[in-house]
Formats: sequence, C-alpha cells, structure tokens
Amino acid sequence: ADLGAQQMILEGIRGEFSDHGFLGEEGDAIDADELFSSKSHVWVVDPLDGTTNFVHNMPHYGVSVALMIDGQPHIGVVYQPHRDELFQAVAGAGAFLGDQRLQVSQCEDLEESLIAISFSAKVSANSIEIEHFLRILQAAQAVRRIGSAALNLAYLASGRFDAYWARNGKIWDVAAGILLVHEAGGVVTGATGEPFDRKFPHIIGAATPDLHRLLLELVAPNA
Repeated sequence: ADLGAQQMILEGIRGEFSDHGFLGEEGDAIDADELFSSKSHVWVVDPLDGTTNFVHNMPHYGVSVALMIDGQPHIGVVYQPHRDELFQAVAGAGAFLGDQRLQVSQCEDLEESLIAISFSAKVSANSIEIEHFLRILQAAQAVRRIGSAALNLAYLASGRFDAYWARNGKIWDVAAGILLVHEAGGVVTGATGEPFDRKFPHIIGAATPDLHRLLLELVAPNA
C-alpha cells in the first residue's frame, strides 16, 4: 500500500512538474541535502502516514503531500481516507477542510489542553521521550497518541487538538501539517523554540502563543 500510493503520487507530480524534486518516505534512500540544494521546488510525500494503524485496520492514517520552495512549505495537503477528509493549505492563503476555513483553538492553559504526542518506533525505558511524556501527561487535561504525525497536525489546525509534541520524526511526516497549522493561526517551532529545521523535525506545535510557551517551558530545559 505504501509503495503503490507513493508511485501514484510520484507519477502524478512528474506528469505535471517534471523539473521538480521529489522526496518520499518509500523507495531508495535519497540525499535530501543534495536534493534541496539542487532543486528550488521539492515535493515531500508520506504516502501512508500511520502504516501500523492501517495494517491493524485502525482508521487513523493519512496521506501527506507538501511542496517546499527554497526549503519552506508552500503547499500542504493531508488526506484522511477513512473519513474522506481533505485538509489543504497554501502559504499566505489560509488552511481549509473542504470549503471550511480552519482555525486553531483558543486554548491558552496546559491544564485545559488536549495534547497529541508521537513516540519513536522503539522507545527505551530511560528515554527523554518518556520523561517528557510524563511531564505533559501530568500537566495537560488529556493526552492522545493516534499514531499519525500528519493527522495530529491536521487536527491541531482544525481545533480538534490544542497542541502537538514530537521528539523524533521525518520531514515527510510533518511538512504539510506544519503549513496547515501556520495557516490556521497556530505556532510551530523546534523542540527548544528554535525555528523549524527540516533536518531535525522534532517539533512543538500549539494553538496559541501562550500555550506554546507553557509547553516549551515544560520540555525545553533538557530537550
């Protein structure tokens, strides 16, 4: 399913934009630095984000497609097949779910927040991810791990989640979702508050600056 979906997306993009770069999760390893340095326009694709959920017939999986121009997301699309929901954003033009313009929640307090998190595939008992998770779990109203970074960000953009924290990830997991959150009025940075870096896509996203600051203070000291 992963390979087939990526091939379909690749063929569609190459048919329209043959001179653009393409970075997908599946297939042969590609030197991303070389690709971004040689191509101003690069499509970044996760054809099936939430593969484990898909295999187990859990509905929380999606397709993430982003066009990055000079290293920054310019177009972002996340599709949730199970609910037939298409989240889309263009830089400077807003984020939408179908015809509905997206707006992040107005949550400003950790104790009132519903926070999505992601873990690495394998997490050791003494991992910093576990320590951060416990801090967030104790501070937030509730925590969810649905197993898809792309959907976590799409749901943050649409107000279903108030924040999202991920210590480890890949650029194809989050490129489209980051733009969705930005265009819906939210805040996304690196794990210690620095600007998002495609080479190190650990992120803190939040609906409001105040909530982002509180979450950052909770996990940044030893991020």
